[in-house]
Formats: sequence, structure tokens, C-alpha cells
Amino acid sequence: MWTMHPNARHDAMTEAGRPLRVVVADDSVLIRQGVTRVLSAGGFDVVGDVGTAEELLTLVAGHRPDVAIIDIRMPPEQSDEGLRAARTIRAMAGPRVGVLMLSQYVEPAFAMTLLADGAEGLGYLLKDRVGDLDDFLDAVRRIAHGGSVIDPEVVTRLVNRVQLAGPIDELTERERDVLSLIAEGRSNAAIAGRLFVTEKTVEAHTANIFAKLGLLPTPDDHRRVLAVLAYLRTAGPPA
Repeated sequence: MWTMHPNARHDAMTEAGRPLRVVVADDSVLIRQGVTRVLSAGGFDVVGDVGTAEELLTLVAGHRPDVAIIDIRMPPEQSDEGLRAARTIRAMAGPRVGVLMLSQYVEPAFAMTLLADGAEGLGYLLKDRVGDLDDFLDAVRRIAHGGSVIDPEVVTRLVNRVQLAGPIDELTERERDVLSLIAEGRSNAAIAGRLFVTEKTVEAHTANIFAKLGLLPTPDDHRRVLAVLAYLRTAGPPA
């Protein structure tokens, strides 16, 4: 039996008081049904689900959802059709339609491509994360409201890739923990809760991280994500 935080349904609302509208695109019927069921139980309004990128674009144009949840690899070639559809949606609607990409595997290059033009209202998660209901629903909500979410496995892969690049080596173990959570799109309050420390402690770690990496801190969560990813991108294309 699925269980989730009792406030999940209340949180899945817009400021105007209507449920957040979501569309789901995945060529696997079982995955579409599973994601749709989780979202509906969490209070979201799933206005449609489709199996191809072409159908997705039609669905988004007709329903103008708050979030589109998209599989990266879709028919006909099972390559990056979902990613290309996501970039088309962003070109058409900008951040008004949040985009959450789902992938079966850790593919940092796809994440970097998705975030190349900005991180507002964008996310990249492994499909396994759908099983963690509260975290998954929280990710969809944050994306709907302009936040950013990057899968921890992708962040770890990117951080490990640049450990020999210089400044990353100067970070303490706790600073690396904070860096990973920042890149996931977590606020200082959320990071404090995860690490069981105070927000002031997180603020101090964040200041140290940005100083060591030569990044300008900003109060806007998705800009913080973009700043971190911009640094990680300097290591070159991920494997």
C-alpha cells in the first residue's frame, strides 16, 4: 500500500486554489499508469498521458499543463526523443510549463543539455525515484513552482568527474554533501533538515562552497543550481 505525507494533496495546488495540472509521456503503459496513479493520489490533476513525443507536444499545446513528465528515450528511435520534445516545449512555453525528465539510467550529458538554457522549472530524475512517493511528489511540486531538481546520482557522477579539477578537492566532506543537495534544488531549510543541522550552518557551508568554487551566491534556488552546474560543466562532457 502506498503511503505519503498527509499534506501532499494540499501542496499540489496552485496559488489560485486549483490542482496542479500534469501530463505524462512514456512509451511504457505500466510506467504511465504507475506515475499517473501516484500523482492522482497526491492531489495532482493528470490531464493526459501519451506514449510518443509527437503526442506529447499535441497534449501540451491543448492542455497547457503546469508540468510535463517525460521519458527521455521514446519511439521511434528510443534515443533522445523525449529530451528534444522537452526543449521544444520550453521554446514554446518557457518556464510556464515545468519539465521533469525521467530516465532509466544515469545520463549526465542529457541533464546538462536539458539545463543548458536555464534551470527554472526543470528536473531530471531516475525512474527509481518514483518509488519514493513523498520525494517524487515534492519534486513535481517544486518544478511546477519554478524550482529545479537534479537526481542525486547524476550530481554524484558530475562531482566525482571533477574531483581532480582543483577546487572540488578543497571542499570538506560536509561541504560536498551540501553541494549535492544544492544541485538537487534543495533550499537551505530543506538541506538543514536532511543533514540535521541549523540553517545558519548550511548558510556558512554554502558561503564556503561558493567561495572555493569562485561562484557568486544568489538567494534564488534555481539560480544556485545553475551556478553549481555551470561549474561542474567546466570538466567537459560527462561520460
